[in-house]
Amino acid sequence: MKKVSKYLCMLLCLVMLLALAACGKQAAPASAKAEISTVVPGKLTVATSPDFAPYEFYAVEDGTPKLAGFDMALAQYIADYLGLELDVIPMDFDGVLNELAAGGVDLGLAGLSPDPKRMESMDFSEIYYQGGQSFVTVKASADKFKTLEDTNKAEYAIGAQNGSIQMDLANQYSPDADIVPLVKVTDIIAELLGGKLDGAYIETAVAENYAKSYPDLAVVLEVPYDTEGSAVGVKKGNEALLAAVNEAVKAALADGSMDAFIAAANEQSTGEIIEGLLDG
Repeated sequence: MKKVSKYLCMLLCLVMLLALAACGKQAAPASAKAEISTVVPGKLTVATSPDFAPYEFYAVEDGTPKLAGFDMALAQYIADYLGLELDVIPMDFDGVLNELAAGGVDLGLAGLSPDPKRMESMDFSEIYYQGGQSFVTVKASADKFKTLEDTNKAEYAIGAQNGSIQMDLANQYSPDADIVPLVKVTDIIAELLGGKLDGAYIETAVAENYAKSYPDLAVVLEVPYDTEGSAVGVKKGNEALLAAVNEAVKAALADGSMDAFIAAANEQSTGEIIEGLLDG
């Protein structure tokens, strides 16, 4: 029965997405498209880090891994809205930040929080997803961490993704601990389950997604953070593109597309997935 309900849920998500596409996907006005074509000629390049389900990951369909997640669905929506071809470039999270800062890509969609430090090297759209931050450990250690103060001990190894907001939070709340930077969230999960980390800071939706797949994980603490949400990173100084992306984000929120993208990604991420860069 559980298996049947899962397929029904997936079918409903697909129907929602098809219905949205059929009943008039919004597009930018012709004048806006003409302006965008002068600054983004034909192709919209988007950097992402596919180790962050349900934001971005590889879903395995008929043995073939395909980029999926609600960030990827939003990227396609933005490209369609602007009348551009989408070119998604997978890379490590650090690479997303560096490529945006260098102007090597137009956009970054990787669960990015509009942190003030990042605003020095990139622009940000309006928030498209409200999230949160969490401290994660294994269930056997859950009783050790009743408050964030409990994480701040020299004997604890605490993980966070390199270059991320979570790394800033680790330094803020666990400065006396041995803070371990790792490239991918999948590495953090593996180190937690393998007993090499005592805990880790992970974005809440991602942490909860992993906890579904790995029953030994426990999301034990909510971590305060002023900017709880994700935005599209935009190449610095491209005001026309930023304005157009904001219009697309507003449209996706207003017409229900974003809700459908999130529902579909949450369901899809419980199936066979690959997180991290593909070999070759």
